[in-house]
Amino acid sequence: MPGGRVGQELGAPPRRLLPEGSRCSNMYGFIITCLQSLVIEKFGEETWEKLKASAEVQDAFMTYTVYDDIITIKLIQEACKVLGGSMEAILKLFGEYFFKFCKKSGYDRMLRTLGGNLTEFIENLDALHSYLALSYQEMNAPSFRMEKGADGKMLLHYYSDRSGLHHIIPGVIEAVAKDFFDIDVTMDILDMSKEEERTGKKEEHVVFLVVQKSQRQMRRAKPNRLQDNQDIQRDQGVLEAAFLRMKEKYLSVSVCPVKKSHWEIVRNIVMFGKGHLVNTFVPVYPERLSIEQKTFCNAFPFHIVFDESLRLKQAGVNIQKYVLRLQTQKIQLDEYFSIIHPQVTFNIFSICKFINSQFVLKAQRERMPEAWKSPPALKLRGQMIWMESVRCLMYLCSPKPRSLQELEERKMHLPDVAPHDTTRDLILLNQQRLAEIELSNQLERKREELRVLSKHLAIEKKNTETLLYAMLPEHVANELKEGKKVAAGEFKTYTILFSDVVTFTNICAACQPIQIVKMLNSMYSKFDRLTSVREVYNVETIGDAYMVVGGVPVPIGSHAQRVANFALGMRISAKEVMNPITGEPIQIRVGIHTGPVLAGVVGDKMPWYCLFGDTVNTASRMESHGLPDKVHLSPTAYSALENQGFEIIERGEIEVKGKGKMTTYFLIRNLNASEDEIMGRPQSLLDRKGEHKGKATSQRWDIFSTNNLGCVSCGP
Repeated sequence: MPGGRVGQELGAPPRRLLPEGSRCSNMYGFIITCLQSLVIEKFGEETWEKLKASAEVQDAFMTYTVYDDIITIKLIQEACKVLGGSMEAILKLFGEYFFKFCKKSGYDRMLRTLGGNLTEFIENLDALHSYLALSYQEMNAPSFRMEKGADGKMLLHYYSDRSGLHHIIPGVIEAVAKDFFDIDVTMDILDMSKEEERTGKKEEHVVFLVVQKSQRQMRRAKPNRLQDNQDIQRDQGVLEAAFLRMKEKYLSVSVCPVKKSHWEIVRNIVMFGKGHLVNTFVPVYPERLSIEQKTFCNAFPFHIVFDESLRLKQAGVNIQKYVLRLQTQKIQLDEYFSIIHPQVTFNIFSICKFINSQFVLKAQRERMPEAWKSPPALKLRGQMIWMESVRCLMYLCSPKPRSLQELEERKMHLPDVAPHDTTRDLILLNQQRLAEIELSNQLERKREELRVLSKHLAIEKKNTETLLYAMLPEHVANELKEGKKVAAGEFKTYTILFSDVVTFTNICAACQPIQIVKMLNSMYSKFDRLTSVREVYNVETIGDAYMVVGGVPVPIGSHAQRVANFALGMRISAKEVMNPITGEPIQIRVGIHTGPVLAGVVGDKMPWYCLFGDTVNTASRMESHGLPDKVHLSPTAYSALENQGFEIIERGEIEVKGKGKMTTYFLIRNLNASEDEIMGRPQSLLDRKGEHKGKATSQRWDIFSTNNLGCVSCGP
């Protein structure tokens, strides 16, 4: 089948199924593409991605590109693990799906013409593989042979130099029988063996018993037979009248000197093709062949006749031209040719065993004259015909070039092929087919390049967006990307935070610049992670100053609680950052204020989302008038956090530059949240168990997740 299916057989079996001394070969991307389609259709895209990741294979496969069998081996092994199925079940499922995949891929009509019944279909599989080998040159196909047992049962012999893949065959054959011939068949293994008869090396020989389920066939066959009988009865009068008229006309016609009467000949002509009467056709043979030897050898320029001991009896004129020693009678044919397909030993018994198969012979180069050794070896393709009366075999064949180039390399020309031989047309058609395959390959390569470029572009786009969203709020950045103007907005209430490092100037004076950079990078990396956890927006970072806002640019009722939890998280994170001078944790001051603000984007070349208003100044004053390792709150910030589950103490009345006297407060802790919860760390198993010890704990978690931290999915 296409891509060598029953030919390629999935590439190769898992290594544990490979016989000792066997080696892996190659297979076409068509097979892996089919496997990919099967997994995605039956089990989903995620399962295929999981299989690829487990098998460590590439992302995409091209139809006509040859890949190493190890890729398919890994995919099958991983499929058995991931899908939880046996090797037999997975391979049979693939066999069933492969037949459907070939039909969808444009091979439906080709497959339907292989035979009028299941036996003919199987017997012609080898011929199909031989034809497909013109396009799929690296295809490694098995062989099939049908045998009718003494009790009328059908036996299918399957030969392959790959071991362990015979479970694919029942899947394919049962699907073909049901789809093409409307019958149900079952296939059971009668025998399995390793033999060297065909190739001289051990290969797998499996014998299947093919059994047709008669109930369904009988139900469907009876109406058909009834219809045939009705047709025959309806046309009987017309046929009898035709017989009488033609009897008078053709009684005196001498067709050939045989025992049959002219009436029998006419009746066969008229009745041929009428329903079941097609089986009554009896051919007419002459008593003596009316053709001389010279004419026969010219009419069939590529043919060989040899006896049971493989001694040459006769050969066509053109095959003599390319294998000169064939002009010598009684030479041993196996000394000058080897059988390429089917892979059998060159003897009468093996050939007769596969008499219904198409045979490919290759001239042995060492037996050729010196002048003929440089071109590629001559290959012949044709059928073996047993002639019982003379106890000889006739090999009626044609040259087997894949393209005009190969024809030229062998120093052959189209006139060397007999005019009646369709090999001429086949060479020209395959030349066009190869050109189409090459074009398809180029298109697939371009498509794969575009896919890779598109993937890289998506990654770069994501990186660019990540950088952009770090500079601007996401919805503001999206509007700017769409070319829209972002109007400044007034927010009636929001919460802003400022922080700085205590004695930062002294640290800078005593340290190397790189030490300062490392310290700030460590601190700000932790703070940046916290902004995502607490869902606040980092407005800017200047030196050791860090500015965060809640409720801008997306208004939200829990802005004060989010900023407060962020401030507590900053204080915890600062303990993990070391002072490069003392080696002790650094200390930070944090100030928070709540009030109205005006926000908007300024600048074209380097747009920046800025906040304006007295609230910004007041928050900055809370930070500068704060104390080390303390979170300093303004009166409005205190009012926003009062009765929200936070421990807050009054600092008292202080003089604030530019503001006069103000009563301020210190934020101590969140009464309803642990440090891990504030930091967004995964909870330990012990903590999770503790949360279920009663109603109070459950309520505590509800308060924490909604009132203090804000619900990520549903807002305040």
